[in-house]
Amino acid sequence: MTNIDQQAIVTAPARMPIPPFAFVLTACIGVIGSNSLALGPIAPEVARALGTSVPAVMTASAAFGLGTAASAVFLGRLIDRHGARRMLLAALLLLGAGLGGSALAPALAALVAAQFVVGIAAGVALPAIYTLAAEVAPAGRESQTIGVVLTGWTLSMVAGVSLSAVLADLAGWRLVYAVVAATAFAAALSVAGSAAGTAAAGASVSQSPFAALRVRGVAPLLAACAAFMTSFYGVYGYIGDHLHGELGLPLSANGLVALSYGLGFGGAALLDRLIDRVGPGLLLPLIFLGVAAVFAVMAVASVSYAAMLAVVLAWGLINHFGLNVLIMRLTALDPSRRGAIMGLNSGVTYLALFVGTIGFGPVYAAFGFAVLPVLAVALMLVAAAFAARR
Repeated sequence: MTNIDQQAIVTAPARMPIPPFAFVLTACIGVIGSNSLALGPIAPEVARALGTSVPAVMTASAAFGLGTAASAVFLGRLIDRHGARRMLLAALLLLGAGLGGSALAPALAALVAAQFVVGIAAGVALPAIYTLAAEVAPAGRESQTIGVVLTGWTLSMVAGVSLSAVLADLAGWRLVYAVVAATAFAAALSVAGSAAGTAAAGASVSQSPFAALRVRGVAPLLAACAAFMTSFYGVYGYIGDHLHGELGLPLSANGLVALSYGLGFGGAALLDRLIDRVGPGLLLPLIFLGVAAVFAVMAVASVSYAAMLAVVLAWGLINHFGLNVLIMRLTALDPSRRGAIMGLNSGVTYLALFVGTIGFGPVYAAFGFAVLPVLAVALMLVAAAFAARR
């Protein structure tokens, strides 16, 4: 065999196209993200229609997060027994039903209950999606495949948030949930027509949902995920109020912040091939240090709206790399327990949503926004230290 033939064999996997099913997974992420981000913009209209307050309406969002975290931790391991595609299909059907219930909710209590059901479905769907992304990725294009799937979050942030407000203005908030429910059922049909995701079916499942923590490398990476996500939610949750309250900008200014972050996060997918060339092993600590540097700049730039838009764009870009490489490393630790591991990852992520929002709130109230990125720098140094462990 000639050297040319050998080189062709070695490089062929890298030229394999990203499978079309990866774009189906992108749409699935978009559906989940659209629900998680939709309530904020339409909360005033929901409160008016249901005769309650905006803070009371936002308890539905808390119910969604609680359901997602609990479901991911305790049900994610079932993905390893029944297969990722089958579990994703069941989760999407439940997701559509919960979204339909949200659209028909006659009172706040019904909306909260429906969103809790949606959270349960999302807690299974997210680890199943990440597991499938790792399974269908061609050799040498793992990062690019996962990156394509992650752009679903950009779709939900850029399109989902904007369209939800428009739909609520034109036809009422119930149509928002009806449209997302229809999209969930359409995604379920696409998943049902695919043969992907059978690799893990039939794997044994431990009685304990925390058994996957015994896999070497899982615990430090989940600790890094906790610090990473807490810093994100803790800072992002208060940018809007900072722009409106401290800089005196209209609420519409928040839309450009979400757009800047989404464009950075989605645009980073074009550079994911660099991760496949370098390899994820040594990159994650460096990426987390890069996130820390962005937070440091944000603390200084927080006095200027234009500077904040530029920093948030860079933040979205580097956060994409951080999430991508974190998922790559976690899914590679033990392919037979990918579902359980990614379930724990999703549980930690949504617990970080709660901790970041609640924990950063008193700091923001007492010292203002500029202190939050400084606190986030400390958390990202912790994340980098855990990510550097072997």
